[in-house]
This record gives sequence, structure tokens and C-alpha cells, in this order.
Amino acid sequence: MGPSKKTILKAFDSAAIHAGNFGRGLDHPVAAREADALLSRMSPAQKANEIRGRQAEPIEGLYHAGGDETLDLEPWKMVDGPRGARAGYATAFPVASARAASFDVNLERRVGEAIGLEVAAKGGNVLLAPTLNLLRHPGWGRAQETYSEDPHHMGAMAVAFVSGVQNHVLASPKHFALNNLENNRFSLSSEIDERALHEVYLPHFKRCVVEAAAGSIMSAYNKVNGIYCGEHPRLLDEILRGDWGFRGFVESDWFLGARSTAPSLRAGLDIEMPAGFRFSDEALEEALESGELSQEHIDRAARRSVHQKMAWKLGHNHLGGKPRPDESVVECDEHVALALEAAEKSLVLLKNARDVLPLERTDGLKLAVVGDLADTVNLGDRGSSMVTSTTVSTPIEAIRAIAGPVEVEYFRSHADLSGLSEFDATLIVAGLTYRDEGEFVPTAQVETEGDDLARGGDRAGLDLPRNQRDLIQRSAKHSKRTVVVLQSGSAIVVRDWIDSVDALLMAWYGGREGGAALAHVLFGEVSPTGRLPVSVPRKTSDLMPWDVTAQRVDHDLLHGYRWLEHHGHEPEFPFGFGLGYTRFDCANLDLTRTTEGFLCRVDVHNSGKRRGATIVQLYVSCTDSGVFRVPQELKGFGRVELDPGAEATLEIEISDADLRIYDSESRAWRLEECCYQFRIGQSSADLPLTANWVRRSEEWRPVRNAT
Repeated sequence: MGPSKKTILKAFDSAAIHAGNFGRGLDHPVAAREADALLSRMSPAQKANEIRGRQAEPIEGLYHAGGDETLDLEPWKMVDGPRGARAGYATAFPVASARAASFDVNLERRVGEAIGLEVAAKGGNVLLAPTLNLLRHPGWGRAQETYSEDPHHMGAMAVAFVSGVQNHVLASPKHFALNNLENNRFSLSSEIDERALHEVYLPHFKRCVVEAAAGSIMSAYNKVNGIYCGEHPRLLDEILRGDWGFRGFVESDWFLGARSTAPSLRAGLDIEMPAGFRFSDEALEEALESGELSQEHIDRAARRSVHQKMAWKLGHNHLGGKPRPDESVVECDEHVALALEAAEKSLVLLKNARDVLPLERTDGLKLAVVGDLADTVNLGDRGSSMVTSTTVSTPIEAIRAIAGPVEVEYFRSHADLSGLSEFDATLIVAGLTYRDEGEFVPTAQVETEGDDLARGGDRAGLDLPRNQRDLIQRSAKHSKRTVVVLQSGSAIVVRDWIDSVDALLMAWYGGREGGAALAHVLFGEVSPTGRLPVSVPRKTSDLMPWDVTAQRVDHDLLHGYRWLEHHGHEPEFPFGFGLGYTRFDCANLDLTRTTEGFLCRVDVHNSGKRRGATIVQLYVSCTDSGVFRVPQELKGFGRVELDPGAEATLEIEISDADLRIYDSESRAWRLEECCYQFRIGQSSADLPLTANWVRRSEEWRPVRNAT
């Protein structure tokens, strides 16, 4: 027998990711003719009705907009959210930051498809997700709703989600744009130049529009360079529609997303949600009479909404020609299993001294589980992304369910912990809740557990609350082996206690199956494979200045791992980092030119004794650029899952477009002539394989002294 054929894996299989995305196959010319024909029969009142929501409160969880029974024109029925349908009971998936830790675009596509199916089953036709605001700082209150501090990682996960969703309903990426401070989002101005805007803060939105054909976009509350996003012609007209060719509609964020009548409609805001305040009959009539607004602006906004209804074949109880799914798909076995898989793949093992994990299920082993959060349903914030499932797996329930012969004893946070020395291992569940971070809803800042609206807001610092730090330190003082599990939506500074514990797992807000996923990883049924989508600094001050009361925030090319590397701050845990129960090696980097870019091939070998997965990451640096460039940028990644001893070749495609910079003066992209260094490894700080290519006189050539 000859040698076995090596497995070839594609990091991003575009055909598979976008399969079934109804938005990519729309017949826009036909839809345009149908929309124009219908518009010609609509009265001014019917057109005005099409550009606003119909009620301030949802109907069975859905916000209706437009529609007219006499015209047989269905309304849009919109619903949040980024981790499941916010309408009655639904499958609560892990938050987006947790799913981002999987670096698994195929998984994210399936999650999007499942959420879209449940929305359709509930009668909805627009999912107000994903949240695409870059995690400029991990203290942002809504960090859990978004994917990443890196625009490439964000874009790859987001287009997968959008394409999955649009197998069933329209997706609406939000909040466009630069919404990354929560407490002052209604008045904040995000200041930015054209280069940073296009290179850092817009690429992921662009991918969702150009590549995934998102059906709608939600504008943001904040200002950009002093102009509210809902009335920003540069964002809504020139970039979104002019540069990217967006054919869908733009709806405002709720209540304060539209701050004007004529300026908003002239700029390209099409639908005010959840009801007509700035777009009321009275406001429209006043703007028309004053000459600030023309009927053509109203017609244009109505046409964009009607166009999508024609293109998507919106009909009674169905979309895209598909019948409305039966509600039995909501929390069906397949979706529950998917929520478990997503939670398992999201767990990031950050420390594992003395190979404390996995725990062995042997007779006589005694395990102490400590902390109130071990027995708490902790799914994330209680703002617009809140999801309610019929059942939720908590850590202590799940651990007891699969512990077998292991003796498990539970200690609440205020218990006497001096007896922990009698246990073989102590597991501490600590972290944050909706009280500490999340969407900030100023009209409902209440403490009662029964209210479903947020307390939330931004975190001024990244440390755990004092009582949580005390719990870890009190427990570690008495324990033989100490394992800490952190629940949160973003980075937590651990420097003051990390050296006193043996193992650390980042569990995020794991959704309805988060407890079961944690138990499976703790006892070794599943190997932890998650990687950090956010850098964890040694101290908050290592990141850029952060003021949660700011009314103006300057944005540039540096934040996250880019900021830390540029300023020489070593992170506690770098972007892309994570451990497992096995070992992977990367070798034989091969970088070749294609007609439009490069094809990177690298061999990946599981040299350990357990099945597991690693995330191979490709970063690019420009060593002799004529302009300022960040130290390195993620340009590709792929998840590789292998049995022990197995090997595969991962292929990552990089286009020349991925290497361009934006020229602010000409407002155009250009490919610089310089040396490009391609680096491969398993985190932003572990990149042992290097290949250099130089571009001179519009020609590429390799530099052979690479490793």
C-alpha cells in the first residue's frame, strides 16, 4: 500500500458558507419593475406608512413596519437578536463573543440558520442581527453581542451568520457605524479619519453587504464626526449605497435612532423604528411645506422597502416562496444540540498548570464547586439581545449529572471555605452578570430579577468585582488544586490572582447548554478548542484611554492587539490564544501567487494523545511601508480538528485586496509597493512560520531567506 493521501482543508469555503442565502440570488431588475408598478398605485399616505414602524410595543415579540392590506403588501416583522429570537421562548445560544471564540465559520453559519428558522417559525421576517461594532475596548457594555476586536475575524464570522440567517429571513447587521461606547451612545461623537474608517471600522460591514447580501442595515444612535448616524449622507448614501452597492433598506435604531425628519430621509434613512415620531404624518407634512423635504425623498425610502418585499417574495406567513415553518422547530433537538456544540467550542482554556484538567472520574475523588454563579442562570445581558429558553443548564447541575463516582459538594459564595483542603480539587465559578455589563437602558435601571430590561452599561475597569476576587483568593488559600471558570462577555484582568490558581477557563455566557458544555470539558469528554477573540491585558491601563462618560472619542488604526504590540505592552493572554488537552504543530509553510493574490498552505499535525482542534492564524506585516502601518494584522484563519497522530494541510486564500491601504486624499484603495511578511502560528504572539514577498514595479517576487 502506498502512503495515505493527506487531508486538504479550506479555511473559508465560500460556496458552503453562502449556500441557501436567498439574498445572494435576488432578481433586482424584476423586483425594481414590480416595486415601481406598485408605487405608482400607492397614495402619499400609503407611501408614508411604508417608512415607519407601526407600534412602540411589539406584537408577540415582533415589531411591525409598513404594509397595507388593501395593496396585499405585507409588513416587515422585526425581532432581535444576536443570540436567539427575542420572542417568547427560543433557543438561547452562547453570546456572539463566545461563538467568536470558536473561530468556526461553518458553526456560525449553522447557528445563524437555526436562529433564522426560529424567527420564521414565530412569524418574523427580519432578524436584527448580527451586532458588528468592533470591540475597540473590552469594557464596552455590549462586548458580548459582537464578535471580535479584529475586523477580519469579525467579517468572516459575520458573513457566515448572515448567510445562515438568510436561508429563512432577512438579516440586519447593526449598528452602522462606530457604536462602541454604551452609556453615552445617544450623544457620543466618534471621531475618525477616512483611512481608519475604511481599514478598521467598516470592512466587516462591507463584507456583509457585498459578500453576504444583507437585506437591511440598522443605523446607530451615535454621531460620526459630529453627524448623527441616522442622518449621515457619507455613511448611508455615499459609502453604503454608492461604494458598496447596497440594495436593501436602512432602519433606525429604536426611538432615538432617527433624530430628524428631512435630514434623515435625505441622507438615506428609510424606516423609523419602532414607530413614526420623526416620520409621523405631522412631521412629514411640516417638512414638505417648509421645502426641507420633497415627496421624492419619501417615495425613495418607500421604494427601497417595497423593493425588498418584491425581491424576497414576501407573502402572508412566508418569505422567499417558503411556507412558514412549524413552531416545533423552536428549541428542537437539533438546535439544542447545536447550542451545546457552540458552547463546547467557545470554551477557552487559558491556564492548565500541572495538567490539572481534565478531571478524572475515579472512585474517591472529591470535587468542591464554589460560587453563587455555579447555581445561577447567567445567559448574558437583559437588553435587546436577551433570549429566554424553557430550560437552562447551570454548572452545578451539569457537573453532578455526569460526575459519575466523583463526590461533588457545593459551596455558596459566603460559605465557610476552610474545609476545601479536604477536597482533591476546587472549581470556582466567578465572573460578571447583566448587572455589570450589557445594553444600557436608562428608562429601566431596576434591580428586580423579574424585569427583563437591562441594567448593563460599560465597565470602567476590567477587574472582577471585589467580592468575586475575594472568593477566588479565599478559595485558593485552602485548596489543593484550584480551577477558576470565568463567565463574562469580554476580557477580565486576572493579574492579581492568576498566579494563585492552577487552571483558568473562559466560559463567557454559554447559552442554555453552557453548564453541560463546561462539564464535558472539565471531565475530558470534549477538549477545549476555543481561542480568544479579544486580547486580555495585564492591566486596564495597558489599553488606550477609556472614559465611559466621554462625549467624544477619537478612533484610529490602533486598538486591541495592534495597540498592545505598538506600545510594547505584553498581554496577559494574546489575541487568538488558547490551550487544549493535546498538542498541535505547524510546519511546511508554502505561499504561492495566484491570479488575484496568494494561496497559503501549511501542514498541521496533532502530536498529542487526544482528539482536538487548533486555530491556525495568518498575520501580515509590512516592513518597509511608506506610511504608518500597525505591527501586524490578521488576514486569515482556519479551524483544524484532528485525531491524535493525524495530519492535514490547511489552505488559506489571501487576495491582493486584503493587503491594500486606503488613501484618504483620493478616497481610493491602493496596493503599496513594499515588503509583505506573512506569518503563521496559533496565536498573535506565536507565529513561528514566516514567508516574505516583495512588490516592486507592480510585480511580486518571493524573498528566499524566510523560515
